[in-house]
Amino acid sequence: MAPDLCRAMAAEVDGRGRGEVSRRVEGVVDGGCPSGGVVVHRRAGEADVGTLVALRDGAARWQLARGIDQWKPGEMGEEHFRRRLVEGEVWLASLGEKGPVVGAWELWWEDPGAWGEQPPVSGYVHRLMVDRELAPRGTGRLLLERAERRIAAAGRELCRLDCVAHNPRLREYYVAAGYTVVGEQPAKQGKGGKSYAVTLLEKRL
Repeated sequence: MAPDLCRAMAAEVDGRGRGEVSRRVEGVVDGGCPSGGVVVHRRAGEADVGTLVALRDGAARWQLARGIDQWKPGEMGEEHFRRRLVEGEVWLASLGEKGPVVGAWELWWEDPGAWGEQPPVSGYVHRLMVDRELAPRGTGRLLLERAERRIAAAGRELCRLDCVAHNPRLREYYVAAGYTVVGEQPAKQGKGGKSYAVTLLEKRL
């Protein structure tokens, strides 16, 4: 069956569930568009930890199926996301307020492992994830823009992120979104003490 065209509108909701439509994105979803074309963003909580793990594992399987050696299923469990809920922010995106989760991202307010000690002028985006089966095309960029607005609302002027140095396609994705390569961290510490090189990118908001 040919993919159906669906329209998704980004809405930001507060803790009481109210939303405001902010923009539209045209997207194609294989097998048809799920009900509720509004992409709603909300802060994740303890009850969402399992969903976050499943989303991350799904993204890792998608990478492996395409020969991308980066994320691995099962390497990031519930403890990681519980810690991020306490130490930073985790945001979810769903199709409608009661629809399936189609993406997520983490927001850190400091990232010494990649960037060293820095003045409080930036927010750091990590684990930008989308459900490749459900998310309309363009959802990743939509989530990134939402993260940028959240950082700006906190009074910080830069959005920073990093990507593994051996993934030029991902680096080009961020450059196309307005990011500038500003350096490289050759030995970022990963899980189990394993180090790897990352490219550092930033965008002035």
